[in-house]
Amino acid sequence: MVSSDTRDPLHGNAIRPFTVGVEEEFILIDPTTGLPSLTNTVVAAGASGVALQLELSRCQIETCTPVCASIPELHRELRQARLSVARAAAHSGSRALAVGVPIWGPPTGSITDTPRYQRMAERFGRLADQVICGCHVHVCVPDRDLAVQVSNHLRPWLPALLALTANSPITEGADTGYASWRHLLWARWPSAGPPPYLRSAADYDDVVARLVENGQILDTAMVYWDVRLSSHLPTVEIRVSDVPATVEETALLASLVRALVITSVAAVDSGRLSAPVDLAYLRAACRRAARDGLSGPQFHPATRYSAPTPGSIAHLLSYIRPTLEQSGDYEFTRSALATVLRDGNGAVRQREALRIGGPIRVLEVISRLTTEGCGTTEDRQMI
Repeated sequence: MVSSDTRDPLHGNAIRPFTVGVEEEFILIDPTTGLPSLTNTVVAAGASGVALQLELSRCQIETCTPVCASIPELHRELRQARLSVARAAAHSGSRALAVGVPIWGPPTGSITDTPRYQRMAERFGRLADQVICGCHVHVCVPDRDLAVQVSNHLRPWLPALLALTANSPITEGADTGYASWRHLLWARWPSAGPPPYLRSAADYDDVVARLVENGQILDTAMVYWDVRLSSHLPTVEIRVSDVPATVEETALLASLVRALVITSVAAVDSGRLSAPVDLAYLRAACRRAARDGLSGPQFHPATRYSAPTPGSIAHLLSYIRPTLEQSGDYEFTRSALATVLRDGNGAVRQREALRIGGPIRVLEVISRLTTEGCGTTEDRQMI
């Protein structure tokens, strides 16, 4: 049973309700050819029971859960959102896939026709033609100075979160050599990657203002750091992840992130500031995680050296276990982590599918995983 207690998991003091919400981005494809389908406006218009958001490319669509008080509630909302976007896509003659990059690339000039996206295309040229799908986890931290300190605490865990959710090894029908090719594409944007170590909200705002002033970004919404303060919500937003292959993995990511945020708040409240990790080293660690995914060593926040992935994940789980036990999410998180480590994440499954049956088999596997665990078998057969 999930605890409804809203007290500090480490100190017993009354605390803020750490509500959580998730945004997932999906690629739309033609079910017959497997090519990207430039139909996001049609899919969004035909959606029922869920508000779908347009993304940069016309072959992308985004779901947003309501604000949720618990991980089980969020898990239910994620299942419903995936079913809804799959149905809306099917009704428009396309298919929605939870994958970090398209198996076959879209044509150039597929930018969604909104004023802001057109401005981005005008400013950044071919860079805006890329199609990448991520997952963004929002956790409520309304005090912006506190949120910056939370960001500092989260930075060392970014490589592990990226490795765990990697789901984009294949593009143009071939293996890229990276478990998360999306990360490599995303890193080309001038404001992407791990955030700098910042002292305060004023420091954060000064860095962002300089990016705008120098023309590196159009506005605050283009701060694409892997952890950022939301430009329109009282949240810390963690956006390092590819969109996970399954809804179970997305719920797992949200559980890990929420527990990390709560644990970080407790650390800041008790006067423990995060030791800075050099930005260049952290970028390199994330790039290594993007390349190796679950198969290689990962940056270990405790030792600051590389360690086998299972050891790094075990350390992460141990670090946040008191928070997870307090919220009632420990058993779900432990079990879901064990499943991913045993069966593989999206990158592992895509590569196995490519080996067995080529790109067509990859598309079949991604399609099945996208709605796996969402609704009944009958619900999924109707998509």
